[in-house]
Amino acid sequence: MSDVPAVAQQRIASARTRTIGTWALGGVAVFALVAIAMQFLRTDLDFVRATLSFYLLGPLGLWLQLAYVGLAMSLALIGAGYYGAAGRERRSAAALCLFLVGAIGVAVTAWAETDRGGPAAMTMAAKIHAISAPLAFLGTTLGMLWQSWAFRRDPRWRQQFALAFGLAVFCFVALWLHALWRDLPRGLSQKVVIAAIAVWLMLAAHWLRRTPSSGQY
Repeated sequence: MSDVPAVAQQRIASARTRTIGTWALGGVAVFALVAIAMQFLRTDLDFVRATLSFYLLGPLGLWLQLAYVGLAMSLALIGAGYYGAAGRERRSAAALCLFLVGAIGVAVTAWAETDRGGPAAMTMAAKIHAISAPLAFLGTTLGMLWQSWAFRRDPRWRQQFALAFGLAVFCFVALWLHALWRDLPRGLSQKVVIAAIAVWLMLAAHWLRRTPSSGQY
């Protein structure tokens, strides 16, 4: 009988984790749908050359800004979800902090208008955007790597380690190729990186949604 409260608490915690996963998946899915829709709605932008930052500008940009906020929420939820669900010796505070850095970076990037180019000096908003965008990418991809590595220590997600870590490595390498290989088409290469990151985040959120109770592993 003494074990009943503990079992009930574990079930409540697992249910909470699954709810977090559902909300996180929803945020990433909305972001992906809006970002894809923008490629068709913004006929004034070149899909191959224009990075996603330019889709934040203009009358339709508000929808993508709101989708960015949803993505930021999902990053924070994924970090917090895995941190809270894992045991004390299995959780990764580093992954949580990196996801929070990514979330803050994404949110700031959404509202700090990017540099439009031209002879005029960069505005303060453009300077902030130029800092927050790389931080968003770095925080997110490093968080993905760290969290994937932490999967090895938890029997609930150990079987997901190979896929999660392999995809995280791909995203990290692709990000640096995009940053350093300037001959790549800037818009297309960035969108490939973002798409791969979104796939990882959807998988991570889906695995949270399927978190079993402690007695089931």
